Amino acid sequence: MSASDPAARAAELAALLERYNRQYYVEGLSEISDAAYDGLFRELKDLEEAHPELARPDSPTQRVGAALTEGQGFVKVSHAVPMLSIESLFDREEVEDFVEKIYRFLGLDEAEQLTWHVEPKFDGVSASLIYEEGLFVQAVTRGDGRVGEDVTQNLRTVRNIPLRLDAGVRPVPRLLEVRGEVLIARERFEAFNREREERGEATLANARNATAGAIRRNDPGEVARYPLELHVYDVPRAEGVTFATQHEQLEALNDWGLPDSGLGQRVEGTNAAIAYHDDLEARRDDLPFEVDGVVCKLDRLDLRERLGATSRVTRWQYAHKFEAVEAVSTLRAIEVQVGANGRLTPRAHVEPVPVMGVTVRHATLHNADHVANMGLRIGDRVFLKRAGDVIPQITGVSIAAEGQAPKEWADGIPESLRTDDGVRAGAFTGWRDEFAMPAACPACGHEVRAEGKYYRCPNIHGCRPQLVGRTLLMAGRGGFDVESIGEKMVDQLYDAGLLETPADLFLLDRVERAELVGLERWGEKSVDNLLREIDAARRVPLARFLSSLGIPDVGPSTGRLLAQHFGSLDGVCAADEEALVDVDGIGPEVARKLREWLAEERNQAVVRKLLVEGRVLPIPPQEVAAGAFAGKTVVFTGTLEGMTRAEAKQRVEDQGARVSSSISAKTGVLVVGGKPGSKAKKAQELGVEVLLEEDFLARLRGE
Repeated sequence: MSASDPAARAAELAALLERYNRQYYVEGLSEISDAAYDGLFRELKDLEEAHPELARPDSPTQRVGAALTEGQGFVKVSHAVPMLSIESLFDREEVEDFVEKIYRFLGLDEAEQLTWHVEPKFDGVSASLIYEEGLFVQAVTRGDGRVGEDVTQNLRTVRNIPLRLDAGVRPVPRLLEVRGEVLIARERFEAFNREREERGEATLANARNATAGAIRRNDPGEVARYPLELHVYDVPRAEGVTFATQHEQLEALNDWGLPDSGLGQRVEGTNAAIAYHDDLEARRDDLPFEVDGVVCKLDRLDLRERLGATSRVTRWQYAHKFEAVEAVSTLRAIEVQVGANGRLTPRAHVEPVPVMGVTVRHATLHNADHVANMGLRIGDRVFLKRAGDVIPQITGVSIAAEGQAPKEWADGIPESLRTDDGVRAGAFTGWRDEFAMPAACPACGHEVRAEGKYYRCPNIHGCRPQLVGRTLLMAGRGGFDVESIGEKMVDQLYDAGLLETPADLFLLDRVERAELVGLERWGEKSVDNLLREIDAARRVPLARFLSSLGIPDVGPSTGRLLAQHFGSLDGVCAADEEALVDVDGIGPEVARKLREWLAEERNQAVVRKLLVEGRVLPIPPQEVAAGAFAGKTVVFTGTLEGMTRAEAKQRVEDQGARVSSSISAKTGVLVVGGKPGSKAKKAQELGVEVLLEEDFLARLRGE
């Protein structure tokens, strides 16, 4: 295109950039490099600055508008079609009752199968977008369903929202209103938090709150930093266009360039809708987004019209919720726990509440910054979520504690935090107390050391929780695998003076038997079992020996890397930082910490005691048999049918592979179980080989 025709060149650049935007943010493709895209963007921006009349409202350069004046709120907007609620159902019986009412209302024969459109119920923020003559003109939050807030300038920054609809496949309506969910995908949220951390900013508690906060920010330039995306699910208005089904609506939206998740389906009958729900719930942790259920809608729009709605909910759709992973409880206290590595971690005590069939009394709070970011105070009503459906976490404040403490508040202090003189050191239990990390270790009184956003007690050889934790680490499955000893038993051994260091575990056969048998709830049989297991554990693979020592950042995976590379304990101990960094998978920070640990005399004494007095023998690794995955980094995603994830990991490691949890340019193979998700898309972008389970198993067999 000739530079003498700036209008034509600007139009060409705008069309190209919008095409690349759609490919990347909607279709998951990347036709050009980031650098090439940036070059085209800069060229268009320069053209528009030189010729202001060419800067169209739908230009890719116009996504970020001016910030609101300080203190100015968002304009309230009434919805032309109310954004009504969806009735929530929680089990099969409730779903069948809901569907039976539809049959009765419509006078249908129950033998006639209804067609449903089923889709994920995203845990994001609902919004309504309006296009006039194909141009994006307004975005409104759901609000109370009848009145929302105008967030047009903020949603213009969302890269998968087209500023102008694509009329290439079919004509666009004069007026189109679409509704969808604004959210942040899991991997993008994690990456965004990492970027914030690197910039020294507070990390965000969860993707849903981050999305809601971003949409209501006053500065679109700040909103543009958030990796927001939209997935459409409804068309309340489309002037001049008639649809018969939800399926037809979504086809049209896709043609116009509006994105949906791609996870929706059209199914026949109630059983199929329930099966979709059950399948999605089973895969919820592998989905690229936070999902808390499925939405089931009658596919036929004429049946929806006949059913109508109440003043609150529609009669033609329902939300079949997943089993709850979030609950609300009262924050009773925050205590500081000391880990095996000396890290101080705040832990919440909450009033007991059931979450997914488990009664939750405690929750992790990660670090002091995390607590401050949520603004937690003792007495707050808080949201609880089981991360990965396992570890309880507090994700935010539901209702802040206010006013005076309730009567008998002090009587509810958890028993585990009480002492004869009041409450344990490092515990916050008073009404509306604000948490702060203590200056001294609550376990041993040693001065605490700040390490970035974390705090650590450096007294690793004299701090009781660290000694107990490191002993359990040494005896655990990643170490010597002594199954018959637990935390209470280790505590008793330290109380009785029978342990001074973790290595003393291997000297218990020298202790007077009566001292062991005399411990509370110990007996002849339990002592025999323990001593027999300890004796059998003296020969241990070098990798597990290294990971048992409690060296910072040296766990089972790093232990295996060190053992395979150096072949002996002497080889590891003799390696300098440069030699350690040469090991694929070990960075400068891990190398530094390992050298510092090995240089400490008291750590050397523990190792000597294990080897000499404890008669421990680290076994060098066997030569790894060559296999199809030898030397490659392998990532697994999804659920495997033919074997467990742990077994698959072991099988490829036996062939000389390294297993990682995230995709990068260094990944050699991605193994996909179930349906491919975001990791598969990222692997394709990076040129990483993707294997479905059938192909993976065949390659394991050498076929």
